[in-house]
Amino acid sequence: MMRRAGRPGLIGLAARTAVVAGTANAVSGRQMDRRAQKQEQQAMAEQQRQMMAQQQYAQQQEQYAAQQQYAAQQAQQAPAPSAGSDLTAEIMKLADLKTQGLLSDEEFAAAKAKLLAG
Repeated sequence: MMRRAGRPGLIGLAARTAVVAGTANAVSGRQMDRRAQKQEQQAMAEQQRQMMAQQQYAQQQEQYAAQQQYAAQQAQQAPAPSAGSDLTAEIMKLADLKTQGLLSDEEFAAAKAKLLAG
């Protein structure tokens, strides 16, 4: 059998085309697989970020509720300031000023009336 020199025959051309097409198909398939894996990893990472954000929000809400409850307890336990003792102390100061001669009887009476009025 004699070989032809120059161009390949029809069978050689078909074989070369099949090899090129098969290689291209394999490379394309791998690229698609890699893209799909990358997208899946990104989706999982996003889900994890969202779950962490939700957990942090829930913890903050719990802390806020605990702080509110603590503040309410403290408000219930704290005694109300006595208005009478403050009023008495103010009247005593006015009396001292009057005895020192810094206030006249009229000024003392007006200041005392103002304190008692509120």
